[in-house]
Amino acid sequence: MSKQEKLLIQILSGTSDANISFDGLCGLLKYLGFKERVRGSHHIFTKDGVDEILNLQPKGSKSKPYQVKQVRNAILKYKLGELKSE
Repeated sequence: MSKQEKLLIQILSGTSDANISFDGLCGLLKYLGFKERVRGSHHIFTKDGVDEILNLQPKGSKSKPYQVKQVRNAILKYKLGELKSE
């Protein structure tokens, strides 16, 4: 199981939103096919077929819990969390 798949399971479980690393969350979104644009401390993620624009900022080295929840809701709404079988 890859790092991204483990992080995806952790985010979807919703039990440790305050413990998700910012770099890990950005990497997961890229893994799921999002395009990243950076303006200052704002990392803006967009994807064709996804109406939401995910605007993330780090809190130290961690992600902000409410932004992890926004990412989780987008993953669930658009069914982006399908694990790739090997």
